[in-house]
Amino acid sequence: MIYLRNTWLVCATLAVVMAFGWSEPSRAETLFRQTVIRPAMVKVDFTSDSITLATVEGDAGVAGRVVTIDDPARVASISKLVVAIGVMRLVEQSKLDLDRDVNDYLGWRVRNPAFPDAPITLRALLSHQSGLRDSVDYIVPLDGSLEAVLADPKAWELGHAPGIYFAYANINSPLIAAVMEGATGERFDRLMARLVLTPLGLDACYNWGAGCSDGRRAEAVTLLRPNGDLALDAPMHDADPCAVYPASDGSCDVDKLYKFGRNGSAFSPQGGLRISARDLVKIGQLLLGDGAPLLSPKSFAEMVGPVWTFDGKNGDDDKGYYTGYGLGVHWLTDKAGNRWFGHVGEAYSLRAGFWINPAERRGFYRYVTMVDEFSTVGHCFDRCP
Repeated sequence: MIYLRNTWLVCATLAVVMAFGWSEPSRAETLFRQTVIRPAMVKVDFTSDSITLATVEGDAGVAGRVVTIDDPARVASISKLVVAIGVMRLVEQSKLDLDRDVNDYLGWRVRNPAFPDAPITLRALLSHQSGLRDSVDYIVPLDGSLEAVLADPKAWELGHAPGIYFAYANINSPLIAAVMEGATGERFDRLMARLVLTPLGLDACYNWGAGCSDGRRAEAVTLLRPNGDLALDAPMHDADPCAVYPASDGSCDVDKLYKFGRNGSAFSPQGGLRISARDLVKIGQLLLGDGAPLLSPKSFAEMVGPVWTFDGKNGDDDKGYYTGYGLGVHWLTDKAGNRWFGHVGEAYSLRAGFWINPAERRGFYRYVTMVDEFSTVGHCFDRCP
């Protein structure tokens, strides 16, 4: 339990974390009353046609507001799995090809400088075998250029050619989003709403973009650090602040500054999905249904894979954390030898796990807030830290 100060905190120089970084807070975002805020702990079990509340307790990061399974929360890297569904829909529509050089969609050149003749493909990007690394900042300002970021040799693994070596990297996701935009001429958040979120009847969105209903942001789970500091999604009491990483001058005119296929990170494809537990279960039920109603069984099987399986030398397994990965899908084996696929989410003091057992036709989603970000990283499977 976290005891917050009993005075109103007003500090014009204090910055709070917004969608991706630090920006000037509003007065409402820096004022917290004396209270005790309990970490939110949510776990829901589900089958293809049912949902069971296993644990729903704690607060939504706001004084006196108990968390529910209908409150949207930023689910961090679970967002990547949902992006993969969107990509596979475009593949089925022949708008994208998993094995085509992404340069064909972008109109600008992406290459590992150590392997200038090796194409980068969506299959490699979705399975973290592209050679990209998080050694550069993958968060691009609203008026920035992803092309410029990827031109830096530090963005690349120079010892392995694209497509043969696994190393998990968030920076793959902005490039995937840029490719989607380049192929369709449609903004990423709107694409994801049209392809995945709206057809499933979800009140969800990437970085409070298309797909969320009016006022949805005010219902968000506010993410706090263990000491009570704001991490993300402050309670909304006045005009909404910038929901994307702002431009280099601090401005936030998305329609004017954001260029399709040139940025990719503004709506946080790597981690910015805001979705409730109840709505994420609907994604889980799609996965239990072999992709129906959005994907064909063939596309679903290609997405789930696994595409990559660790053989002792073909990737960075992060000390046993990664043993198999599909297209946006993480595989693990539990202590009883059962195989599960899904994804973890770890950011802004939230830990989450979203897992499907295809053999037993069941799954679960769980998350915990106010977690020490330096605590041992886990799959959020048996428990969250």
